[in-house]
Formats: sequence, structure tokens, C-alpha cells
Amino acid sequence: MLAPCRPGHHRTRRRTVRVEVALLRSVVVGLAPRRRPALGEVTVPGTVALVGGAEWRDGADFDAQLLEAAGGEVLVLPTASAYERPDRAVAWAQRWFAGLGGQATGLMVLSRRDAQDEANAAAVRAARFIYLGGGSPLHLRSVLKESLVWEALRQARQEGATVAGSSAGAMALTDPMVDPRGGALTLGLGLIEQLAVIPHYGQWSAEKTERALALAPAGLAVAGIEERTALIREPGGAWRVAGAGQVHVFQGGRPAELGTLPG
Repeated sequence: MLAPCRPGHHRTRRRTVRVEVALLRSVVVGLAPRRRPALGEVTVPGTVALVGGAEWRDGADFDAQLLEAAGGEVLVLPTASAYERPDRAVAWAQRWFAGLGGQATGLMVLSRRDAQDEANAAAVRAARFIYLGGGSPLHLRSVLKESLVWEALRQARQEGATVAGSSAGAMALTDPMVDPRGGALTLGLGLIEQLAVIPHYGQWSAEKTERALALAPAGLAVAGIEERTALIREPGGAWRVAGAGQVHVFQGGRPAELGTLPG
């Protein structure tokens, strides 16, 4: 899930992706739109789920709860796996959520051009549940940073939509972000600030983990999230853990409680 992007790819694959983009965009049109708040209505930001990887597998029981709360539909962005068969990531998500009684639709935002497409931004803005899959957090950040799609995601969440990110998706949603190349801290997308995420905790490089904890400023919380496990921020600001494993919180390089996470 944390493998870096591979820039060299065949033209045939690019043509295939373009066809997939057209097909998946046509499906998105059929999604039930999220109700927009009325003028003057007070809204509460939606739930954020940071998943430690191995998404859409047995043990990730929190997906059923998130799906039900969102009305049974989820919009999947395989942006982070743009060079790793994003169509397969979408197909996997579709099988998983279908088994939970829901419907997953892929939106192939794979490049900066896709992220600046108003049709893609409109689809994200209308979604009730948006899921960023795993892959390269660096590619995900470069595609979405200050784009129309990213602003649409922020708006959707501000108006109550649920946003989930797994592995690369979880890393990039925070600011700062742990750099997968060496464990240093770098700029993230910042949906959740003053928090950094180490996914695949316990299986990721021990050296990189130690470096991330050592370089974290004293007041910054770092969450090591195990696979098939979610660190969930509820609309009111409280945090909880769900799924098959555990979440390990650190602050100042020392173990800390969930209560130290930003509200």
C-alpha cells in the first residue's frame, strides 16, 4: 500500500484508464445526491475514518456502520493507486460494499487534470461517503492539493459527509504527513491538522517509525494504526477505535491517550 508511484507505464494502460474514466463517470451520475443544507442551517462536519491499511477486508466491520450512516452508497477515489491498477481497487471495493448491502462507485481521479475537472468535483460534492484508497500518499497529495476535487471534498465533509482514507489515504488526510520514503514529516492535505498517521503499524519499517516519532514536534500527536483498524473522529470531535486491531497514540515520543488527539 505504501509503494511509491512508478512513472514509467505503457501507453496501452493509459488508454485503458481513459476508457475506465468515461465509464465510471457515467455511473456516478446515477448516485443519489446528498441533501444540501438550507440557507442559514447550522451544519456539523461529518465523520472522518483513518484506516491503517488492508482496507475492504474481513475485520473492517466499521465500514458497515459508516455505510449505513451514509445511506448505503460510497464514492471511491483510487487516486493513490493510479499506477497500480486503480480499476482493481475499485472492483475490490465494489465487491466488499456489495457484501455489506451497499453500493460503491469509482471515480477515477488519477491525475491533476482529473482533479481539476468540474464534473469530478461535482460528484464528490454530492457524495455522502467518500473513500480514499491506498497506494502512494505522495501521488495522492500532488493530485489533490488545492484542486477542485479537494475543495469539493472539504465542502462535502463540512456539510456532513463521511470521509475515510486507508493507508496512503489516511496519511495524506492529515497535516503533517509522514513521508513513506524515510519517515520524516512533510506537508499533508490537512483535513485533520496537528495529527500524523503511521499506517500498517507493527508491519511498517521500524526504522521509519522511530524516525517519525523522533522528528515529531512536542505537541504533535502521532497515531500508529494497525491494518483493518480505524481511528474514527465523530462529528462532535470525539475519537474512537474500531476494527480488528489497535491504535497506538504518541505525543512527544511517548505513548499517549486518545484524549490527546485534536478535537
